[in-house]
Amino acid sequence: MTKPESTDTDTSAGGSSGRVYDYDVVISGASLAGSAAAILLARRGVRVALLERRSDPEAYKVLCTHSITANAYPVLDELGLVPALEKAGAVRNEARWYTRWGWIQPRAAPGGPELPYAYNIRRSVLDPLIRSKAAQTPGVDLLLGHQVTGLVRESGRTLGVRASTPQGGREIRARLVVGADGKDSAVAKFAGVPARQYENARFGYLAHFRGLPLHGGIGQTWFLEPDMAYAFPNDDGVTVLAVLPSKKRLPAFREDLERSFFEFVRALPEAPPIDSAERITKIIGTVDYPLHSRKPTAPGVALIGDAALTGDPLWGVGCGWALESAQWLAEAVATAATGRGDLDRALVAYGRRHRRQLRGHQYLAADYAKARPFNPMERLVFSAAARDASVARHVHRFGSRLIGPLRFLNPLALAKASAVNIRHRRAAAPTAP
Repeated sequence: MTKPESTDTDTSAGGSSGRVYDYDVVISGASLAGSAAAILLARRGVRVALLERRSDPEAYKVLCTHSITANAYPVLDELGLVPALEKAGAVRNEARWYTRWGWIQPRAAPGGPELPYAYNIRRSVLDPLIRSKAAQTPGVDLLLGHQVTGLVRESGRTLGVRASTPQGGREIRARLVVGADGKDSAVAKFAGVPARQYENARFGYLAHFRGLPLHGGIGQTWFLEPDMAYAFPNDDGVTVLAVLPSKKRLPAFREDLERSFFEFVRALPEAPPIDSAERITKIIGTVDYPLHSRKPTAPGVALIGDAALTGDPLWGVGCGWALESAQWLAEAVATAATGRGDLDRALVAYGRRHRRQLRGHQYLAADYAKARPFNPMERLVFSAAARDASVARHVHRFGSRLIGPLRFLNPLALAKASAVNIRHRRAAAPTAP
């Protein structure tokens, strides 16, 4: 959906007085983060150019967990996407986790509210759905086939983008440029924002299956220390099945990918019956997927989604954080982006919130990406969660990114886990004659 461009003179702090802009904000990348940010900004009166390098409005991300963690449900609700997701067959993402102490299966407390949830839905459904909603939002121009090739910069500040299009090159000026263009963000590169990388000592492959029943009909995750696997039920009766072994297993795995994939799944505790299911996609994956973090702002630039922070895919947090960071940005900068406030100050507020919410999660994920076994505190909490419903709910809140690491491992939680494990050992001890 393309509307005529308008111009306007910037007189705000953090902009440049007297300059004329085509838009208030230009966003590079019309996937989850970019489309969500475009919708939320436009609803706050911001004029948005939403650029997508691909020309196909049905394009989607292939390599993904295809799951949205519960922390992002409020964003889905604000976007008005919940009814459309359920109509499209999205599956509420209940799950249980295998550990050496048994299964952790969170359940609502008797008489209490249901556990928070979001959805499993394939990106082939989700991406076109949210992109279409963005295109239909007044104030958003969806510009397909526009690939950012550089930034317009003056006096160290970004004032727009240069893009290649099917009709040739063009320049689009805006008060704010948003990079929603993934872990290899061109916007971040052109703005000179470096990435801090963390090695991932696991590799990963996944495939989609139909006719693959799962225990209880819910998602399954296997913590095999150090290897990992997960199976998530999805829309249209499809299950996404992924394996994430330690890189020590990579040479043998590569010799015969299909055989190795199937053998790995067959060996899982309570393994899903993969041999009787229909595989409907290729086995795809990556052997090197480092985590990285970038400062989420620069003068005239903001980064959201994977452009700002790429987590370990085994946790399935990418979609949720893409949506949340889009919401945080819209809340912080909307007024300033229209020329009615200090944009630099608004960007500082966004960057502070992004770091406060995600830095601790990323630190723990980067440490666990070393393919190490559980550390002592993790052993304490996970073993108790396999034995106690309230601790299991606590783990669920952390796994859903509804609480941060400090609350997850706070002294009260550790004391509760210790008490559970002490009771378990006493109950298991042989009775004296």
